[in-house]
Amino acid sequence: MKKTLLITIAMWCLGSCMVGWAQTDDAVTNAVHEPMRYGYLSYNDALHNMAGYAQAEKQVMELHEAYENELKRSEEQFSKAYAEYVEGQQTFPENILLKRQKELQSLMEQSMLFKQEARQLLAENEQKVMQPLRDRLDQAIYRVGMDRGLAFVLNTDNNAYPFLNPNVGIDVTADVLKLLK
Repeated sequence: MKKTLLITIAMWCLGSCMVGWAQTDDAVTNAVHEPMRYGYLSYNDALHNMAGYAQAEKQVMELHEAYENELKRSEEQFSKAYAEYVEGQQTFPENILLKRQKELQSLMEQSMLFKQEARQLLAENEQKVMQPLRDRLDQAIYRVGMDRGLAFVLNTDNNAYPFLNPNVGIDVTADVLKLLK
């Protein structure tokens, strides 16, 4: 009696598992036969075609030019001080010569420090100026992806994807730009 009961329970469990596996197998089969759709666009091209990009780029370039002008002025000041040092090197007493060397060293260190700070400040400024545009672009990509039922949207910049299957991939550039206007 116990053997029969145990065999019956085992058969019932095995039958239940088989039904579960069959249902899981059907879901996998359906997923395999239904291709995943994705979108793609060049993020940089979309960003450059956005309203407001030219103004933001102009703002970044103006600040870049201001730093470049200051760097040129600093280099000219160093060149002038160095030329005076070389010119008077033979006639300066040793204490003046040492003072001028220290001044040149200080000017060079200040110039290098300013260059480092300028690079960092320019990068931070560009990020700050461009971030609202990137946020708008990201939102537009999200909306287009959701509206079109896409699994994801790829950024094709830098030739990261040399081949995208046009049967399952959709170029969403026009949709994104239309949404942004």
